[in-house]
Amino acid sequence: MPLTGKDADAAMNQKDHAHGPELDDRGESRARPRRRWWAIGVAGMTGLALTTAATPVAVPGGDRSSRPANDRPPSWELRADERATGQDGKSDRAKGKPVGTPVPCDADRLVAEITRANARGGAVLDLARDCTYLLTADLDGSGLPAITTPITLNGGKNTAIERSAAADQFRILTVNVGGDLTLNHLTITGGHTNSAGGGGILVNAGGILAINDSTVTRNLSGGNGGGIQNAGTTVVTRSNVSRNTANQTGGGIESTGQLEIVKSQVDNNLAVLAGGVFAPDVTIRAGSISGNHATSAVGGLFVQGGVSTVIGTRIAGNTAIIVGGAAVTVNGELTLQHVKLADNTANVVGGLFVQGGAVVGSSAVVVDSVIEKNASTDSIAGGVFNGGQMVTRRTKITDNQAGLGGGGIFNTGTGTLTLDATKVVKNIAGTEGGGILNDGTVELNTATGTIVVKNRPNNCVNVPGCPG
Repeated sequence: MPLTGKDADAAMNQKDHAHGPELDDRGESRARPRRRWWAIGVAGMTGLALTTAATPVAVPGGDRSSRPANDRPPSWELRADERATGQDGKSDRAKGKPVGTPVPCDADRLVAEITRANARGGAVLDLARDCTYLLTADLDGSGLPAITTPITLNGGKNTAIERSAAADQFRILTVNVGGDLTLNHLTITGGHTNSAGGGGILVNAGGILAINDSTVTRNLSGGNGGGIQNAGTTVVTRSNVSRNTANQTGGGIESTGQLEIVKSQVDNNLAVLAGGVFAPDVTIRAGSISGNHATSAVGGLFVQGGVSTVIGTRIAGNTAIIVGGAAVTVNGELTLQHVKLADNTANVVGGLFVQGGAVVGSSAVVVDSVIEKNASTDSIAGGVFNGGQMVTRRTKITDNQAGLGGGGIFNTGTGTLTLDATKVVKNIAGTEGGGILNDGTVELNTATGTIVVKNRPNNCVNVPGCPG
């Protein structure tokens, strides 16, 4: 059966068999029968069982990782938190001072040193440069002993920890309750779990992880979190989470705990749901979420519930069936500030999805940002789909395209949209509402400089004060 605007939400709400309400109130579609052309021929998305393992697919984008946009103002480059900057291992090494226990290039020796550190209440371990610690033994699901105390692993030039391709399937690292793991200048790669989460690293509730100047790449999870699965507290700083795969949710990172991503790239990852990042209660500052792909919904960032903030970040070039760029659902609150949401593509919603409905309605505030060149190839909402509450300030929504209606913005019957000092310009729709297609409530604050111009085939449909 075809997927309608109201059906899309069923797929958006799914995670570990959690099925939520659909995209819009069912009464809304009955109230406006002329909008029934929303229906599109994407079958089978409602009722998708995410616990069904998907066949791993090569991650789009090859070896290239997207980088932060070069045209950002300097204020976007925000200073990392004190915990991360104080443990990157650079300053002490530059002065020639020892900072930890040397670990020669031997995987068995690394296992022994971590075991000793757990027993003694923690340690700082200096791993060898130009060395790959090749893990061959499965230690209760991981290649290294589970971290249960404060442990720092300092790498260096070309230092990696990798699962041997000939070994049984296991992730690289697990952080359990009481564990506090810091990784500096390391590559974590080759982890592979069958059905469990955290292909590269698993952080359980009560565990803490800080990743600094490091790379998590080419890991595979049969469950959630291809690169990292976090149920505790994780901070990723000046690092790259790329080319990881999850057969369920969160190709790069899946988090149900506290997550902060600072000056980092989460690029070119793959999952069924949320190719890049799945996380409520996430803070992202600078960096990028780019080139990720979801075989179902949300190519880039999926915020489900909680309060999340994204500042100075590029969300670009992500692809999916339902939502290409970013989505906020299940009463989530999302703030985008100095964000570039660009070049994202999906069959249904190209750029940003804000869920509506009395029970699960979400909100988004977009400030000093750009939403441009996103595309809904077969349906509505090239730039923005709003069914909840949304406010834009000093934002440009430009050059987006929709196969049907709402090239720039589609505002549903449950949506409340306020545009302050916002420019909706040069968007294109296949049928109507090149700039804005509205079935709910839209407030154009023209006194603040809001304009809706140069859109095709018309600027607005059903928007008071807007030229047609």
